[in-house]
Amino acid sequence: MGKIILITGASTGIGAETAVELAKGNTIIIHYNASEKPAQETAKKVEEKGGKAALVQADLRTEAGCRKVVDFVAKNYGKLDVLVNNAGGLIQRMKVGEIQWERMAEIFALNSFSAILMTSLSVPLLEKGENPCVVNLTSIAIRHGAPTATVYAASKGAVDVFTRGAAKELAPKIRVNAVAPGVIETPFHDKVSNPQMLQSWRENTPLKKNGQAHHIATAIKFLIENDFVTGETIDVNGGLYMR
Repeated sequence: MGKIILITGASTGIGAETAVELAKGNTIIIHYNASEKPAQETAKKVEEKGGKAALVQADLRTEAGCRKVVDFVAKNYGKLDVLVNNAGGLIQRMKVGEIQWERMAEIFALNSFSAILMTSLSVPLLEKGENPCVVNLTSIAIRHGAPTATVYAASKGAVDVFTRGAAKELAPKIRVNAVAPGVIETPFHDKVSNPQMLQSWRENTPLKKNGQAHHIATAIKFLIENDFVTGETIDVNGGLYMR
């Protein structure tokens, strides 16, 4: 029997790639905010891969947006097997001495509060699911610091800590894990990173390349399928950070 899988921020990049990777035999609920056309294209790819696709629009920076998405799942499916909290973004680079409250609040709302609240609201639906799990997206920024992206790193660090706490509290029924991507060449970087920065990261990575969305999608798939992993954050970064 196919799974009901909700992926936030699934119109482009890692979210879209994950939707296609998990498509076969499953129902993929594709959340998007402003990118309706790319979301529709992702839905088409999901169906071409043998899955069923549904679209839901909402601004997850707000409580109302989070509730809208979970209500959509509850009304149409009555349960949830997998929640992938992928929605997020750096939004704007800021030096530590130039941090603005309003922008900081927006970054935390998008990256931290949305993942935390979406998980909380989804618990009753996940409890009805089969081998239910949550996969959060953090970042390599939580590992080694991120000059000009310290607020983003802090917001992702909050998700990392929440992942472990939720994993303990929701066990044994619901597993909660995370993936910490390294530098992944997706639209994420279009507005916040220039070609020189991407080349520098590429040169400093032991594998001498930046990642692609499928590298993260397959890691997410592993965490969904392996029912003996919980409270873990998997680093996928080409060796840019090693423990």
